[in-house]
Amino acid sequence: MDCIFCKIANGEIPATKVYEDDTVVAFNDLEPQAPTHILVIPKAHISSAAEITEENSAVISHIFEVIAKLSKDLDMTNGFRVVNNCGDWAGQTVKHIHFHVMSGRKFTWPAG
Repeated sequence: MDCIFCKIANGEIPATKVYEDDTVVAFNDLEPQAPTHILVIPKAHISSAAEITEENSAVISHIFEVIAKLSKDLDMTNGFRVVNNCGDWAGQTVKHIHFHVMSGRKFTWPAG
């Protein structure tokens, strides 16, 4: 498999990691859209949110536990946004489920 996020999770491609455990890795986004912009990914390959099942949903729950921890550790006291793009039309460019966690500025809806 030629998945860039699998390679980051396996340590084959360097990334500026802010968190890692046996299940999850979080690292700084290379093209940040906010002062704090990290990606949180499972180490196991799940293509997208459309591929979440009973068998793999525990890792998604764990990802959100990690996001809550990071929000405290990285002082996101004014709030943060979590974004998951699912599929081409939604803007998913890497076919490995990932969650953008952004903070440090005020966001608007639906864009920005």
